Amino acid sequence: MAARPKITVVGAGNVGATVAQYAVEKELGDVVLVDVIEGIPQGKSLDLAQAGPIHGYDSVLVGSNGYDETADSDVVVITAGMARKPGMTRDDLLFKNAEIVGSVVEQVARRSPLAILILVTNPLDAMVQLARFRTFIARELDVSVENVSAFVLGGHGDSMVPLPRYSTVAGIPITDLLPREKIDALVTRTANGGAEIVNFLKAGSAYYAPGASAVEMVEAILKDKKKILPCAAYLDGQYGVRGVYVGVPVKLGRRGVEQIVEIKLTPDEQAAFNKSAAAVRELVDKLKL
Repeated sequence: MAARPKITVVGAGNVGATVAQYAVEKELGDVVLVDVIEGIPQGKSLDLAQAGPIHGYDSVLVGSNGYDETADSDVVVITAGMARKPGMTRDDLLFKNAEIVGSVVEQVARRSPLAILILVTNPLDAMVQLARFRTFIARELDVSVENVSAFVLGGHGDSMVPLPRYSTVAGIPITDLLPREKIDALVTRTANGGAEIVNFLKAGSAYYAPGASAVEMVEAILKDKKKILPCAAYLDGQYGVRGVYVGVPVKLGRRGVEQIVEIKLTPDEQAAFNKSAAAVRELVDKLKL
């Protein structure tokens, strides 16, 4: 009998703990929760393990302040980093979180060279936007979120490129169901979705939707679902962009990103996508300074 897949979650804050919770509730594998703060990953892992008998999962949970327990992981979800505070842009986080993520990747890659990495640390990309866009569309039309399939490209935040003509409710494009100004309002709310939550919470930022989105990716990888999801993927000429990670629809399977799905964009959509890619490139260039 094959051993359960091993999932490492780095960062035991709200997002990391939520990823661990959703992953074991779906019985995707055993989970190692890593954090620099002593006691936090150990305590949360123990608490989650004790919820197992009630929720019916047998996953083994381990909390650690080091990386040795992460050896031979199948998937590593990195949520470590500073959270955004009110009035702080995602770009403000850039330098600090780049430093944190860089050291984490070095540690996990050494011990799990075959693992697939999923980065959730800000500045993040389109996964969470999609969840938010689907939620807002479902509420506006008073239909089940399960009927809604939304489509977004590009960066996370102001530069996102929603494609309403590819966003559907039970297969019907939302452009046939909602007036233009209503769609525009939903798009704007989606683009500012993270800031809206930060302003409510004051201390801290969103974690349920980001956690759920990351676990959807973990599940697609571990179960080799070949699921098409919007992820920040490295573009090498697709959509006319080369050399940066930008949010695009990808096929996620056991080998990670197995295909970038390219669709034909209108001139306006392509221009918006180019602008989004340029914003990402600007951040990358800042890091090289």
